[in-house]
Amino acid sequence: MWLEIAGIRALRILIIVLVAFVIARLLRSFTSRLVQTAKSPTRVSQMREQQTRTMAALLYSVGVGLIVAIAFLTALPELGFNVSPVEAAAAVASLALGFGAQNLVKDLINGFFIVFEDQFVIGDLIQTSSETGRVEHLTLRRTVIRNPAGAIVTIPNGLVGQVANLSRDWSQAFIDVIVSSDEMVGRALTALEKIAAEFRHDADWSPALVDGPRVLGVESLALDGTTIRLQVRTALNRKDDVSRELRRRIKLGFEQARIPLSHMHNVSVREVAAPSSS
Repeated sequence: MWLEIAGIRALRILIIVLVAFVIARLLRSFTSRLVQTAKSPTRVSQMREQQTRTMAALLYSVGVGLIVAIAFLTALPELGFNVSPVEAAAAVASLALGFGAQNLVKDLINGFFIVFEDQFVIGDLIQTSSETGRVEHLTLRRTVIRNPAGAIVTIPNGLVGQVANLSRDWSQAFIDVIVSSDEMVGRALTALEKIAAEFRHDADWSPALVDGPRVLGVESLALDGTTIRLQVRTALNRKDDVSRELRRRIKLGFEQARIPLSHMHNVSVREVAAPSSS
């Protein structure tokens, strides 16, 4: 009789484990299908795929946790435990943990809004908490980035405040050219317009350009020279290459035109997000 009861309970526990395993496998299949559906060669779709992949990973991890917890509570009566005291103890433990884990709760809530609002996803280059790096791992509790030095930086989501996403839409660079005060500014402007036009129509570089280069005009006047500013918008991750090539062409063009440079430097290279369409 006792063996028969034990066999029935063992069978029920086995069924609970199998059902939990099947549900977990179905959840894995569902999240994988979400990622496969989002795949597309276009740039916008690739960004959506990254967001979907991040949300799918979070959905799977939270879902598996719930499945294990429910399966455990369901199996307790089969092991001879009364669930009611366990539930009461769990409530007391939850209350105690609630007071002791306020930072954890803050991390989870902030992590949820990071994913829900699509502030950034895995693969994005971000700047936050005095750190700049590419997101390599993202959960509801923490964000893991790799900084320019190659170090892995773990940031609790509760500490993620103002975020600059450097991987959205396009990049922008401003280049200042300072011409000698003795030089006629008209010649310099004409030379820069020619260099910018040739650069825009260069088949090797035009795919990297979103807009420009444009000669904005005289930015400032000083005793050491006249500052002329150029603006260029590039595809993501191409601003450094474009800026270097543009500076090289400006130097060669001014040498050929015999226009003396006081000095030339990049005053501001920054990433900006394009206005979203409503």
